Amino acid sequence: FGIIDEVIRTDAVESVLLIPGGMGETEASREPARQMQAKIDAARSAGVGPVFVGGNCLGIISHPGNYDSWFIPEERLPRTQKKAQRTSALISQSGAFLVTRLSKNAWLDPAYMVAVGNQNDITHGDLVANFAENPDIHVIGAYVEGFKDLDGLALARAVRKAIVAGKQVVIYKAAQSAAGGRAAMGHTASIAGDYEVCLSVLTQAGAMIAGDVSEFSDLFFISDCMSNKVVGGKRLGAVAGAGYDTVAIADSTQVGDFAMTLSAISQSTRERLMEILKAKKLDALMEVRNPFDINPAADDDAHLLCIEAMAAEPDVDSVVAGLDPTSPVVRSLKKSAREGYDIDSPESIVQTLPRLVASCPKPIVAVIDGGPLFDPMADKLMEQGVCIFRSSERATRALVRYTEARLRAARLRGE
Repeated sequence: FGIIDEVIRTDAVESVLLIPGGMGETEASREPARQMQAKIDAARSAGVGPVFVGGNCLGIISHPGNYDSWFIPEERLPRTQKKAQRTSALISQSGAFLVTRLSKNAWLDPAYMVAVGNQNDITHGDLVANFAENPDIHVIGAYVEGFKDLDGLALARAVRKAIVAGKQVVIYKAAQSAAGGRAAMGHTASIAGDYEVCLSVLTQAGAMIAGDVSEFSDLFFISDCMSNKVVGGKRLGAVAGAGYDTVAIADSTQVGDFAMTLSAISQSTRERLMEILKAKKLDALMEVRNPFDINPAADDDAHLLCIEAMAAEPDVDSVVAGLDPTSPVVRSLKKSAREGYDIDSPESIVQTLPRLVASCPKPIVAVIDGGPLFDPMADKLMEQGVCIFRSSERATRALVRYTEARLRAARLRGE
């Protein structure tokens, strides 16, 4: 640890990444790690030396700072910008967690990705508190294995600070079981702590707590997509051209103790929806209700008009819409054998839905339930700012959790 001594003594730099692993995760490394920690703590108490991120960390990607310390090659993890404006930050004890989240959904595209590793100096609480003060960051995500002493309390205070500032915080607390706690100790030398206490404290502070890794990704994604939308309540409108889709949406409206309600449809909206069905010669086949099954014969225009009418209903606070890519009358393919039925057609829902989503103050979540053939459709819509999920149940559950958190945050702010 002579290099750390030298860095602290000379005060030559402001920050240091401690990349090496093996510092505290094994029995043989614990005493040297304790000595290193003592040196860092002493420097911090004296107000000298740099801040340290790590050890055992992948490092940092900072798009605003234009630097990338990750040693993952571009061919395995492209860093292509997917969003016009990056407004989120992602913090993790595990570098692999960051890599795999971004690999599976490039549209997460955070402005900052920070691997904190063993937290020998900088902690979860430090970073969330920092991003809570950043006006360009609207969503903060954190993967937490364990805490340094008192940092659980510091994190809760930082979460509340972020929530009061109008941001959303999504946390996945790993090591929920005894076996998981032992694994965390062997990974980042983390003392996992009591999961139920952590869950209660961070929820009361205003965070969304994900139950698993997939839910974390869904909540982080939807939070970033919807940060500028108005969440006025828990009344849901649903539109899809497949009956199973409408059933899946209805079955997914309760998550835990919180439920969204399927809104009643006013007479004026009912009449508007009937007009759309009649114009498409579908009125003899379908009835107007919520969730609204508009039939597999509904084309791109029918989908758009019905989503627009449902979103305009005063008693609807948000909308889930199935886009039915396998329907032969929906322009959902990158290249179709049927002329004019490609996603580049001006009449395609891929071209028309983004304008509606951008202009509507309410959350609209769209679903493309189909295989790899429809990846270009999903990609093109997400490029244009549409929140896309690949199944109705995941879309609805994410929206339910997000709505619950937004309403709780409003109460915490006294709104």
